[in-house]
Amino acid sequence: MPARKSTTPNRGIRVADQIQRDLTELIARELKDPRVGMVTLQAVEVTPDYAHAKVYFSVLNGDTQATQDALNQAAGFLRNGLFKRLHIHTVPTLHFLFDRTTERAADMNALIAKAVSSRAKED
Repeated sequence: MPARKSTTPNRGIRVADQIQRDLTELIARELKDPRVGMVTLQAVEVTPDYAHAKVYFSVLNGDTQATQDALNQAAGFLRNGLFKRLHIHTVPTLHFLFDRTTERAADMNALIAKAVSSRAKED
């Protein structure tokens, strides 16, 4: 018997994108925790069996650890909201992680600007 090919090879990516869109709306409109301020969801990674999802977020202002704790405490509420919106067999358990990519990018830009200014002084 030939190996069964997946009819939708990018389904995991599409599910992750839909989870990101729905979570953004749920956090903005239905989550009333004061510890969660200006949160931006950067990415969602879903395991192949859709059992778990890592949700990477960044914060415009406020305490990142308190925001992460609040989001992880509200994960059940948010998962329930996703269950009502998504039409998939398994809604993943949510794990919120702070994304440091923007901080690293700002640090790299500062280093590049410093190197350029020191080179300009030498010339």
